[in-house]
Amino acid sequence: MTPSESISEKSEKLPTETRELVAAIQQLPESYRRQLEPALQKVVESTHRRKRILALVQDALGQLRLDMKYLMFDLEATRRERDTLQRELEGRGDQ
Repeated sequence: MTPSESISEKSEKLPTETRELVAAIQQLPESYRRQLEPALQKVVESTHRRKRILALVQDALGQLRLDMKYLMFDLEATRRERDTLQRELEGRGDQ
């Protein structure tokens, strides 16, 4: 597989501007294309890496939001239990 074919396969999921750049470079004469392909390959790889990192961050934020909801639920339940026990203790103190 040539570098051009490798870049073409990976470019399907790239932003439009990057896909246009890949297409433009592939139209250049072989000598120019060979000079630009290593830099283009780095751009394609870094774009994919950024997309993976963004997906991981979004997943982590989603999990954090869920964890916060559980913690808030637990905190409210604990507060209700505390208030109930305080009322019971105050009721016993009056007797």
